[in-house]
Amino acid sequence: MIQHTKYGEMSKPPMWLLVLLIMFPQIVETIYSPALGEIGQYFGVSDNLAAATIATYFYAFAIGVVAWGILSDSLGRRVSMLLGLMTYALGVFAAVFVTSFDMLLVARAVSAFGAAAGSVVTQTMLRDKFVGGELGKAFSLVGMGIAISPVIGMFAGGQLTHLGGHTYVFLALCILAVVLLSKSALLLPETRSQEARKAPLAQTAKKMLMDRHIWVSALLVAGFNVVVFNYYQIGPFIFRELGLNAQQFGYSGVVLAVGTLIGSSINKRLLSKGITSALLIKFAVGLSMLGSLGVYVTQHSLWFLLPMMIVVMAFGIGIPNVLSQALANYKQAVGSASAILGLLYYTLIALGLSASSALANLGLSLTVVSMLMVVTLCFKGDCSD
Repeated sequence: MIQHTKYGEMSKPPMWLLVLLIMFPQIVETIYSPALGEIGQYFGVSDNLAAATIATYFYAFAIGVVAWGILSDSLGRRVSMLLGLMTYALGVFAAVFVTSFDMLLVARAVSAFGAAAGSVVTQTMLRDKFVGGELGKAFSLVGMGIAISPVIGMFAGGQLTHLGGHTYVFLALCILAVVLLSKSALLLPETRSQEARKAPLAQTAKKMLMDRHIWVSALLVAGFNVVVFNYYQIGPFIFRELGLNAQQFGYSGVVLAVGTLIGSSINKRLLSKGITSALLIKFAVGLSMLGSLGVYVTQHSLWFLLPMMIVVMAFGIGIPNVLSQALANYKQAVGSASAILGLLYYTLIALGLSASSALANLGLSLTVVSMLMVVTLCFKGDCSD
């Protein structure tokens, strides 16, 4: 009887565990950010090449999203999550012992592939168990976790890099792997429905690729992620140019945490007042544009952190609202649909971060991406409202 309560198909997963599982992929990425300079020096590679490992992470992550999303429909949500966490653990344990930069890239790719389960399977489980306004509130809570997780990762990464370089960072990720795998094995139930098991992948993919709403959602999710992750990719080198170290870069997460909390609070309050997700998305895009222009003007001094806080606020408002309504018409194939949507936006994120790494100008990158989000809203038909 106890086993049915934990693993039965009709039980709901603990919300705190779902939030933790959807947070961890971004913690895994951003905890690595303050160590980029040290990694470049340790392996004897350029700053641009060291920063490009973030884009590599997202390419592998995009492939993982597809794999785990499809497997979650065929094998079930619980099994897919556990397999993903095992794969992630394998990658981070290998990263501790690598002796070359190429081997580090492979280890990072393996860990990213596994960590993708934390994103796509968790979102699928949420859509399994929540609908309508309840789903919007659940994604609002998840959105807070998504927004705060990079800040946690960056702060922890700064401290760990200061204490023991990138080796300490990867040891911390090993501990995270053990904790997540054990908690998920004990507490995570199966949430897959009979309808999801029968969903035809090819038919779902064809329908989604012809759906303008899906493309708009993918472009917006990618845009909000690129403007935030640009900071974690380029920020360490801006701080170094300003004569500051990795630990101090980690402390900048406090400023971003304030932006995260403000954005999440605004989102929650406006949703409770009946403001629609569509209006909140437009508001978030406007905030992103405003903050990006501010970063462009101030990026040669520490004052750029203030407009960057506005950019993070936009992320905290925009992401939960886009994700909560993106797959409303795909309930019968939510696992595969999450995989396809994830493939679209994570590939776009990787491409955006690759371009930003080559550009190596934070303010310009943020402004261009925010402008593209405005164009995306116009494509949807919302820019004139």
